[in-house]
Amino acid sequence: MTRDKREAPPLFDLFRIEVENQAQQLTAGLLALEQSPGAADQLEICMRAAHSLKGASRIVGLNASVSIAHVMEDCFVAAQRGERSLTRSLVDILLRGVDWLRRIAQLPEAEAKRWSDANAELEQYLAALRARIAQKEDDVAPITPSAAVAAEPEINKQKSDDRVLRVTAENLDRLLGLAGESLVGAKFLKPFTDSLQRLKHLLHESHKAIENVNQALPQQTAGEQTQTLLVDAQQHVVACQQLLARQLAEFEKFTLRTNDASQRLYEEALASRMRPFADGVGGYPRMVRDIGHALGKAVKLDIGGLATQVDRDILEKLDAPLNHLLRNAIDHGIETPTQRVAAGKPTEATIRLEAHHSAGMLQVSVSDDGRGIDLDRLRSRIVERQLTNAETATRLSEAELLEFLFLPGFTLKDDISEISGRGVGLDVVQHMVKQVRGTIRIFTEAGRGARFQLQLPLTLSVVRALLVEIGGEPYAFPLAHIGRALKLAPENIAQLEGRQHFNLGEKQIGLVTAHQVLRKDQPALVGDLSVIIVGEANHPYGLIVDRLLGEHELVVQPLDLRLGKIKDIAAAALMDDGTPLLIVDVDDIVRSVEKLAAEGTLDRARGDGLGAQAKQRKRVLVVDDSFVVRELERKLLDNRGYDVEIAVDGMDGWNAVRIGHFDLIITDVDMPRLDGVELVQLIKRDPNLKSLPVMIVSYKDREEDRRRGLEAGADYYLTKGSFHDERLIDAVVDLIGEAAA
Repeated sequence: MTRDKREAPPLFDLFRIEVENQAQQLTAGLLALEQSPGAADQLEICMRAAHSLKGASRIVGLNASVSIAHVMEDCFVAAQRGERSLTRSLVDILLRGVDWLRRIAQLPEAEAKRWSDANAELEQYLAALRARIAQKEDDVAPITPSAAVAAEPEINKQKSDDRVLRVTAENLDRLLGLAGESLVGAKFLKPFTDSLQRLKHLLHESHKAIENVNQALPQQTAGEQTQTLLVDAQQHVVACQQLLARQLAEFEKFTLRTNDASQRLYEEALASRMRPFADGVGGYPRMVRDIGHALGKAVKLDIGGLATQVDRDILEKLDAPLNHLLRNAIDHGIETPTQRVAAGKPTEATIRLEAHHSAGMLQVSVSDDGRGIDLDRLRSRIVERQLTNAETATRLSEAELLEFLFLPGFTLKDDISEISGRGVGLDVVQHMVKQVRGTIRIFTEAGRGARFQLQLPLTLSVVRALLVEIGGEPYAFPLAHIGRALKLAPENIAQLEGRQHFNLGEKQIGLVTAHQVLRKDQPALVGDLSVIIVGEANHPYGLIVDRLLGEHELVVQPLDLRLGKIKDIAAAALMDDGTPLLIVDVDDIVRSVEKLAAEGTLDRARGDGLGAQAKQRKRVLVVDDSFVVRELERKLLDNRGYDVEIAVDGMDGWNAVRIGHFDLIITDVDMPRLDGVELVQLIKRDPNLKSLPVMIVSYKDREEDRRRGLEAGADYYLTKGSFHDERLIDAVVDLIGEAAA
């Protein structure tokens, strides 16, 4: 008989696993017994769990754990006999016993045994528990629960006979990566099979061609040797056809088997990363119950979708966000029992935590039946914190108002408690959701409650993405971070402050080319533009790409850590044909766009081939600190075909002149940082710029003002009151000619 050479886990490690499993059973059972103290099935579950823990503790020599489990078992037996009722105060003490058992199990083995021999705090707890069991009545009245008897928690019904093998997360990740590569490699066999089919067709055509040649040659002119060669060629082609047909049939079978095996390998590797939702939420019912009691509120947690499979990494990352959402729901959303009765609601509130798969995504929601979010108070707090003015706040939609809740440090509470009020909870939630390429939305109804809806990828190892072409190369944008993809006609592009935008519904969407963000040469754009909408709902951007290639499911390949963080890039992947591509970091892309916008260096996107024509149009720089004047001058010049750039003051204009090429400068006089006359002087003193025509346009029409501007070197002086008769355009034509080069 051969022995299994795999080393068995240490006995104390097995004890820790036993404690965790039985502690979950005890916690769920005690919470159910608090709702229905006489539930025989739950008493049986708790009694058996305590009995199992007593036996396991005795095996590893932990006297303290043996004592705790023994007294708890006595309590459950007394309750089964009807000698003791499990009221709220007694359940509190029993739950503390569960905490003691977990605390002891988490200590190193030697320390746990030393600690377990004599501990005054533990002895006090055991004495209090024995005394409470001996009492016939409790002097603490519990909060009256709802009349409905709590059903047995779903978690207690889940049993598994699967054998357990310890595998590191790193090993699973590598296995999944190799399975993904195998899957991509298998898909490459299909186009190879197609190419062999085309070769088979070509051989068939060659056979027909030789036959036609043989028939076309007159028997009297074709020599015997030529005919022999043609016959031999025909025979060779036929033999090749037959061999290729046989091999192709075998290869097609192999392709099908390989594809199927690779798909199953990938699915099994992916499944090894998945865990049921129940594994990550076992402690929440206890937490909700304890916080509710601490705040004087009766709250129960209803969990749905416990068997829903969730990626291990996502399940771990969900812990802190769900913790925050549940705490917020209890503290902010749930009313006191008195308030609920006055509102015609049951005394006991319900929070619903649910997970399910939908449209290839994981949907996790946290909802409550409390008071909901006070939108008027939210609007007032936004104005109070000077996040916007009162006029703008009144125009914000419900969705836009709720987005402010995710700002760091933002809270609707005036006081800070241990539960909430510091304004960090929802910020943490949104940060985690973005980390895993997900989204979060808030829904609220006054007096009926609120719901937080998280949409997350099923796994971090696979991403559903929109593939696009930028500069001749494919890039992937995760679907969770794309608001929309569309075709945009060039005539729908407008300009404001020198920046291009288009209207989508009632919103103005800023427009920028992906080429500029990714530092690629921008080609001439012809016809309708391919645009994807990225960024927050309140601050979206339209990103112009060359082509939309369609939606794909990609296996994520992390980049080499030695590369560090690559700007605007999150990871890599392989397409079905083996072509490598980069997965875009959309949040990073948005930050890059915002930086370009702040620096005023966004390029203009043009359609119908105007990108190439723009280089031939004459360029005019308009320098003015008045938004209205800038826009008026820009529109006048743009309508006549000039390529117009803007600068918001003299210093901004001087920086633009030095780094860009312009045919004409139009400047105001009175501006902050650097006035127009000083700007003219700087330009005329520069040997590389002194020949550049400069026009001053000013409200000052006194002779001394005109003389001062011309003496500084201006080539033309025009007052702003002359716009109505298009004298500006006439002056520009006089100085540099028509717009076309």
